[in-house]
Amino acid sequence: MKYMLMMQGTSSGWEALASWTPEELRAHIEFMQGFAAMLAQAGELVLAEGLDLPLNAKIVKAGPGGKALVTDGPFPETKEFLAGFWIVDVISPARAIEIAAAASAAPGPGGKPLAIPIEVRAVGSAPEV
Repeated sequence: MKYMLMMQGTSSGWEALASWTPEELRAHIEFMQGFAAMLAQAGELVLAEGLDLPLNAKIVKAGPGGKALVTDGPFPETKEFLAGFWIVDVISPARAIEIAAAASAAPGPGGKPLAIPIEVRAVGSAPEV
């Protein structure tokens, strides 16, 4: 079964990164890279990506004639957003939850686990027609 594990971020979390030491930031990035490598070696990783800062996001809707209507996004009052994701292919929902819990424990300042919220959602398929 495939699951998407979505790492939630907050505006205050992004702002706090400025106070992390280079060593703390390096430890966090090395954790994430090692975590993805471990999932790949286990044959469970389909795809993993961190996302750009929300201030660089664009919201796109189809306008008249299908022309793209583009606005900046998310909106300034947005306090939570998608920071990154993993798509995993695992044997059970319990394994997807186990992986999400491990990702949530990524180190932050002082090496303390961040307890990052991770949404776990099964990847669906289109209904048969």
